[in-house]
Amino acid sequence: MARRPEPDPATWWERYGHRLEGPPVTTRPADQPDRPPAPAAPDLREDEVLRPRAERPGSGWRRLLHDVTGGRVNPGRSDVEERRAELLERVRGRLPGAHRVAVMSVKGGVGKTTVAACLGLTLAEHRGDRAVVLDANPDAGTLADRLTGDSRVTVRELLDDIDRVATWTDVSRYTSLAGRLQVLASEQDPASGDAFRRDEYERVCDLLGRYFNIIVTDSGTGLVHSAMEGTLARADSVVVVGAPTVDGAGRASKTLDWLVAHGHDDLARDAVVVLSGDRQSPEVDAGRVLEHFRARVRGVVEVPHDPHLATGGRIDPDRLRPATAAAFLELAALVADAFDVRRRR
Repeated sequence: MARRPEPDPATWWERYGHRLEGPPVTTRPADQPDRPPAPAAPDLREDEVLRPRAERPGSGWRRLLHDVTGGRVNPGRSDVEERRAELLERVRGRLPGAHRVAVMSVKGGVGKTTVAACLGLTLAEHRGDRAVVLDANPDAGTLADRLTGDSRVTVRELLDDIDRVATWTDVSRYTSLAGRLQVLASEQDPASGDAFRRDEYERVCDLLGRYFNIIVTDSGTGLVHSAMEGTLARADSVVVVGAPTVDGAGRASKTLDWLVAHGHDDLARDAVVVLSGDRQSPEVDAGRVLEHFRARVRGVVEVPHDPHLATGGRIDPDRLRPATAAAFLELAALVADAFDVRRRR
């Protein structure tokens, strides 16, 4: 039998050697610079893949038509619903830390406590973080009465025990709950002689800042008491409450003047003015009042008269008129607009 001729080594290596050495290695000419790797393609987002479609209506004939046709006919949300959705998106904006809101008025009887309570309720209801409202009125404030009716434990007890408060559970022993809003009542005995001082307010506010994302302070009537100094020293934003009347609008304007005169011009410029409609008169030019404040502050909100709030009793958000609830949602959105640009003092 004839023997097969031995393969030539050079020919064999040329044919099969690459199987032993691995894939061929390419070299780049010395004068050609290295190229950076191609960037990764961005992930496709849902809004880029899905065809645009109208949102499901929430109420009225639009909702009825949508449901009757099984969604085949969708007229979309109404302008009111679109506006509400936009406000809710702003209310739920990112909050990098604690934000302190001071609700103030130089004059009593314009609805300051009502505004503080409803602002706190609205923020707590529509956000997922923790919110507390603090009654800093040195004269037996009524904030807790309007929200929970429970003022047995007050800020005075918290101050007495503040060095022993180290957890969220400890803090919650001194507050009552209105919906998702925590409420810290003020001292209820006017004859106690223990006025709420600036240093005490600042200690309480600093403590709350460790456990709450939003702190709304009902600062009491007047501007010269000691607790007000602490309130403004810690405030990230201010809500000034007035009324569409001669004295109500004038006092709100004087409050802004006072802030500017006492070195808080940044707070005054960035303030939100609330005009409470419990007191109003057709003889007052409401348009001129609005123009005056819009030229001075970041935003103005008109809260219409509401029979439920006018009673001065416990506030039930479900009993507010739709226009009233919408006004407080607008106020909450204006407050939340300042979350990302809050001042660090």
